[in-house]
Amino acid sequence: MPRNSTRLSGGLAQVVLAVWALLIIAPLIWTLLASFKSNAEIFGDALQLPAELRFDNWVRAWDRANIGRYLLNTVIVVFFGVAGTMLLSSMAAYVLARYKFFGNRIIYYLFVSGMAFPVFLALVPLFFVVERVGLLNTHTGLVLVYIAYSLPFTVFFLTSFFRSLPTAVAEAAMIDGASHTRTFFQVMLPMAKPGLISLTIFNVLGQWNQYLLPLVLVAGDKDKWVITQGIADISTIAGYEADWPGLFAALSMTVIPVVLAYILFQRHIQSGLTSGAVK
Repeated sequence: MPRNSTRLSGGLAQVVLAVWALLIIAPLIWTLLASFKSNAEIFGDALQLPAELRFDNWVRAWDRANIGRYLLNTVIVVFFGVAGTMLLSSMAAYVLARYKFFGNRIIYYLFVSGMAFPVFLALVPLFFVVERVGLLNTHTGLVLVYIAYSLPFTVFFLTSFFRSLPTAVAEAAMIDGASHTRTFFQVMLPMAKPGLISLTIFNVLGQWNQYLLPLVLVAGDKDKWVITQGIADISTIAGYEADWPGLFAALSMTVIPVVLAYILFQRHIQSGLTSGAVK
């Protein structure tokens, strides 16, 4: 390809990425600024900066709207959901990638097929299953469903990642007398750290922003609600009470932890995706 054409395509790619970044960042900045504005300023000039930093909007959202409770519930559910997902999926992916046995590919394709199954199609039977086992309106039931919901993609990705790891290292550990369990936890799992970190972040983002499953499984107990349910409730209340600054303050509290987590671990995410793609 001629050098001029390469430069042109590279320049166009940079322009597209810049526009895309602007479309993503601008609403986040506007939401953050709106959380410090009054109602009049929000419905005035969209580009106008707040006349003063009204931290009472944040205090009102935290106390009156019970955002603190919803955030704590979300942290608890996501922590145990992601921990369970990563533990079970890493063990399943390692076995599927490293051991040959009858039904290996069938089990693998069953996991893969789970990614093509829309979760909303299973909401009704899922509701009755969780109710039958006595876990409806509990964080335990929501955690177990989160794990089941996240397993297909995580197993699919980690299986490819474990296949790319050198076999000689595992064989050396076995020769030295390490058991299969010790080889997995002390040798292979640390080598898969980039992929594990990447998928942990993706699962945190996916479970943190989940709304449909909590809406069905913990709707009956408001004390067990997660942040997405709380934001939806605040949005409804704000429409009647005209407390839009409180709504945007609550949204900012929801977005900021996720953005900070991605900024802190973006290098690990990129390196994990790259490592998993190279065999």
